[in-house]
Amino acid sequence: MTAPEAAGPHEATGRPDGTGTRAVRADGRDGRLWVVVPAFDEATRIGGTLDALAAQTDLDFTLLVVDNGSTDGTPGVAHRFAARAPMPVRVISEPEKGVGCAVDTGFRYAIAHGAALLARTDADCLPEPGWVAAARAALVGGAEMVCGRIVARRDEHGPLGRAGFRVLVALAAAFGRLRPAHRGPGYRVPYRMHAGNNMAITAGLYLAVGGMPRRPSPTDRAFLNRVRRGTAAIGHSRAMVVQNSTRRLRAYGLRRTATWYLGRGSGPLTPDPR
Repeated sequence: MTAPEAAGPHEATGRPDGTGTRAVRADGRDGRLWVVVPAFDEATRIGGTLDALAAQTDLDFTLLVVDNGSTDGTPGVAHRFAARAPMPVRVISEPEKGVGCAVDTGFRYAIAHGAALLARTDADCLPEPGWVAAARAALVGGAEMVCGRIVARRDEHGPLGRAGFRVLVALAAAFGRLRPAHRGPGYRVPYRMHAGNNMAITAGLYLAVGGMPRRPSPTDRAFLNRVRRGTAAIGHSRAMVVQNSTRRLRAYGLRRTATWYLGRGSGPLTPDPR
């Protein structure tokens, strides 16, 4: 599906072709990389995400922000950033609600405009400075998909909250390995949890497995299982670090957040705490 463009994609200053310098390894794998950031009503947080991307040690990428029907000025923040960004920036709109829709539209738009490698983070996350470089190194080095490490944002919780976040991540990872739906002869590698806000994939594999499921949410686990059926070349990079928002932990508390991580929904609470 080609991404709809609200007022046309906005491309910032930077490399004039908007694709980045081509980096090709010995076997011919193309290294043109796009970073996709889906965003819905993140006007107060996306600025930090964009600044973190501008502070990357590897700036040879195109940034694509996919606004998912925000009503709070999120696209304006992205456009203002584009005017001063050190990399090419495009901002497009996907009106069909849901992070799976926004991610799939963004990845397919990037591929249609020349991306060979795709990385994703979210509009409430802070990629650490070596994130892009680590993602590129893993994919150019032979992985077809690579997942990184998530830690709690340091500006949202104190030590106790960050410790709770680590417990939740460990619990979700263990549950994922044991869940019957994640095991079976059709999978080429064992299940290992990945965070959708800290992953990268080759364009070829993304298309080959059918892309990100657009529905139902959450879609990250379903996408990982599609990839596990398609390839064994899934890497994990400890150098790919993203600081993850802990606002769900603050809104739900530890027990209810654990229930959500285990795939049992948010119950009477909003599924998208702000």
